Amino acid sequence: MKQVAKNFLWGGATAANQFEGGYQEGGKGLSIADVMPGEKDRMRIIHDPSFDFALHEDYTYPNHEGIDFYHRYKEDIALFKEMGFKTFRMSIAWSRIFPNGDEVEPNEEGLQFYDRVIDELVAQGIEPLVTISHYEMPLHLATAYGGWRDRRLVTFFERYSRVLFERYQGKVKYWLTFNEINGAQFMPMLSLGMAIREGDDQLQLTYQGLHHQLVASALATKAAREIDPAAQVGCMLIAAPVYPYSSNPEDIWYAHDAERMMNFFCGDVHVRGEYPSFAKRFFRENGIELVIEDGDLDTLKANTVDFFSLSYYMSRTEKAEKTEAEAAGNIMSGVKNPYLKASDWGWEIDPMGLRVILNKLYERYALPLFIVENGLGAYDNVEADGSVHDDYRIGYLRDHLKAMVEAIEDGVDVIGYTSWGCIDLVSASTGEYSKRYGFIYVDKHDDGSGTLERSRKDSFFWYQDVIQTNGASLFEDETVK
Repeated sequence: MKQVAKNFLWGGATAANQFEGGYQEGGKGLSIADVMPGEKDRMRIIHDPSFDFALHEDYTYPNHEGIDFYHRYKEDIALFKEMGFKTFRMSIAWSRIFPNGDEVEPNEEGLQFYDRVIDELVAQGIEPLVTISHYEMPLHLATAYGGWRDRRLVTFFERYSRVLFERYQGKVKYWLTFNEINGAQFMPMLSLGMAIREGDDQLQLTYQGLHHQLVASALATKAAREIDPAAQVGCMLIAAPVYPYSSNPEDIWYAHDAERMMNFFCGDVHVRGEYPSFAKRFFRENGIELVIEDGDLDTLKANTVDFFSLSYYMSRTEKAEKTEAEAAGNIMSGVKNPYLKASDWGWEIDPMGLRVILNKLYERYALPLFIVENGLGAYDNVEADGSVHDDYRIGYLRDHLKAMVEAIEDGVDVIGYTSWGCIDLVSASTGEYSKRYGFIYVDKHDDGSGTLERSRKDSFFWYQDVIQTNGASLFEDETVK
């Protein structure tokens, strides 16, 4: 029978800025996520060159309350335990620990909050998987330093990481440094805390900021090994196979080149410890001149990661020459794939793409892989009796998990899977509650109304069964020898 390893880490994933709330409690400072407005115009507003990092009365800010995990964490962790989670991916809000980001001493009250959360997870037999920086950073670092364009953030991040490793030594085994680090190529505000102003050289600033993050990640990895040798440190990237639109050799090369920068550029630095030759050519041809300090390349080479983690939501199809009608394909550019359906938010659904990219990554890096985000954002309807019949989510997850198991049968070492937004939360891309991912429904809505009460969707019981059977139930309708 097709199955995963007995010690496979089943679970769910969240991000502090999207579900914690308590945005001004416990000594927390403002983060860049706290000034990102809700609703569908979020991406347009934060990518506007005039974005001012300020709070405005005419905007809503759902991240401020999230789903109030800050006060309800015991209730939520009990639900995760009931589902059978072996692991829970969470992130630490940098501005809870260092409210401005450049302090020397951490905020003890913020650390105590995570003491309670991590201790509760451990008490419930759930392995914490902790992301150090997940699409948020202290607002002061963005406004006073310009985000990751400033080299000084390397020092601030290393200090922050060391505090976490020392505090949670022996309690947290799995760490991720930066969430979707390659997302900087598409979303410099979310990943790098950088506003791109009129006249800025976006490519130069983006890749210089990425260099600073890669060095910071390597220094954090070094610190983890010094402080807690039993800890495992992984990178985390958006993974999306890039398909050629046709068998035209121009399309094939265009897709191949796009995939290398998308999936392998940051991965090569994290895993192999050096910039790949194709990236160096990209830098030359685009006039990018990285400022690399003495010792940086040695630091990257000496402090590579223990495992490779990834988010997977979609594939991408590319064509060398696009017409205007073809240009607006998937959310990450490309053209529409005629063989794929899309979600309510236009994200193409491609379970086979997960098997494809898992094989590619494992063949390239030969490191354990961890799927730490995958899920379907959809509108949910609450029935009169309070139930949520989300067969569409179950179908999506079943198809992707079966593709994952097929990759494992191919010989890929996949050590765990955490479904994104295992409990409803605020969407990072749109700032909406209505874009729901969870197994657990949260009564909170885009207009700010709602009781925040939790309830179990049909998918809750389905995933519970998947975990209890260690994936065997995925194939219960098939005859598998």
